Amino acid sequence: MSRFARSHSPSKENKQSLSAIDWLGQSRQSADVLATARRMIEMEHIISQALPGNLAMACRVARVDHQDLTLAVPSAAHAAKLRQLAPRIVQRLGQHGWNINQLQVKVQAGLNQNATNVSRKKEVNPLDEQALTSFEELYSNTPPGPLAESLKRLIERHRASLT
Repeated sequence: MSRFARSHSPSKENKQSLSAIDWLGQSRQSADVLATARRMIEMEHIISQALPGNLAMACRVARVDHQDLTLAVPSAAHAAKLRQLAPRIVQRLGQHGWNINQLQVKVQAGLNQNATNVSRKKEVNPLDEQALTSFEELYSNTPPGPLAESLKRLIERHRASLT
């Protein structure tokens, strides 16, 4: 019998597929992994309450080793700010029963790559005839240069969308 086989006969209840959480709880080693993940998630939640919005979203618990905590952030700027806030973080964790003596910060450049690279759909509201006429008047009174070129491109793009 393989180590993943069940030792008892399948019943209606056992025929249902296990969730990942249930599966992780089936062996001692995977249960330890699950417990560690839960502790790290709990710590991230506590830490996020002690940090300003963008920093809270960028900060991840990388490692917990006894009383040492390592946090990962995507840039040196995040790391510098996090180091300034380290006493607040340690205090907040202590209030929730975590005995942390040392906090280290590591920069991991690709940490939030998936979250920050999500492209947003560009919303374009087409200009009506009156707006285009106003921009054309502005263009005709604008001296040659970057602004005039931008106005010209804007007018051409929106004229094409009207036809």
